[in-house]
Amino acid sequence: MMGMPGASALAGDTASLEVLRAGDVRLATIGYRLARANATLCVDRAPVTGMVVHAVDQYAAAEQADARRVFGFETAIAVEGVVPGGAAAQAGIRAGDSIVRIAGKPVPAARGTGHVATRDAFVALLDGQAADRPLAVVLRRAGVDRSVTIAPSPGCRTLFELRVGTAFDAAADGRLVQISSAFLDRFTDPELAVVVAHELAHNILRHRVRLNAAKVNRGLLSEFGRNGRLFRRTEDDADRLGVHLLRNAGWDPALAVAFWRGPGARIDGGIFHSRTHSSSGTRATLIEREIAALPAGAAIPFTPVVLGTRDQPLR
Repeated sequence: MMGMPGASALAGDTASLEVLRAGDVRLATIGYRLARANATLCVDRAPVTGMVVHAVDQYAAAEQADARRVFGFETAIAVEGVVPGGAAAQAGIRAGDSIVRIAGKPVPAARGTGHVATRDAFVALLDGQAADRPLAVVLRRAGVDRSVTIAPSPGCRTLFELRVGTAFDAAADGRLVQISSAFLDRFTDPELAVVVAHELAHNILRHRVRLNAAKVNRGLLSEFGRNGRLFRRTEDDADRLGVHLLRNAGWDPALAVAFWRGPGARIDGGIFHSRTHSSSGTRATLIEREIAALPAGAAIPFTPVVLGTRDQPLR
C-alpha cells in the first residue's frame, strides 16, 4: 500500500501534500482490510504491513524540497502514513519515518525524478519476504536509527494505489489496484470498498493473465463480439467475488447492491458505462443473486464457487 504516482499533480505546498497523504491513507486502510481478511483466497500472498510508503523520486525535482520537508525522506523511501490499528502502527511505525532496511536488506537508492522505479523496487523487496513471519525493519528519524519488528501480517499480494484525476477510473493488472482520486471526492468509505473489492477480485481471479491468454483485443474492438463477451464475463465474475471479499472483511455485501442501484449508476461515462461492463441494474441483480446463494451460517472467510474459475481458460 504505497503512495500515488502522479504525486506532482498535488505537490507544491504543505496543504496539498497533506491532502495527498490523507487520500493515500484512506485508500490503504480499505485495501489493508480487504487484503488481510481474504488472505486464504489468494494464491499470491505477501506481508501486508499497513505502511503507506512512497519514494522521494516519485516527486519532480522542483517539488522534492517540499516533499522532504513534509515527509522526511532521510532515505529514498519514507512512510507517508500508517493504517490505523494495522500491523505497522502496532509496531510503533509513524508517518515521517524513513526506512533504512527491511529484513536486513537496504532499501533501494533513488533512481531519478518523477517516476515510480524506486518505489517499485522497494515493493519487490517487501513482497519477497515471508508473509507469515515477523518482519524486521530499521527506521530513521531525525538522524537516529531504531529497529522495530512487525508481527506476521499475511495478505493478498496487491499494491493499492491512488491516481490523481477527475475521471472515474479504476483498474487492476494482477499486482496493482489503482483508483482515481475522483472516487474519494464523491463516495463514502463503504462505497469505496465496493469498488476496491471489485478490482481486487480481478487480481485474485487472474483476469489479466487469462484475458491475455485468450488473446482479447484491448483496443477499439474491446467492446465488441468475443472481446466484449469475455470482458463482461470477467467483470461479472469480479462482482460475484467482490460480494465475498466484502463479507469476509466485515462489510455488508448488500452495500454493493445499493451502490449499483444508487451512486454507482450515476457515474458519468468512463469504464463503468462501456460495453465491457454489464449495466448497473444488471450488476445489482447479479450481486443480489450471489448474496442469496450464500449458505445459511456460511463461515468467514468463505470460499465461493466463482473462485474455482481462476485457473480456467476464458472462452
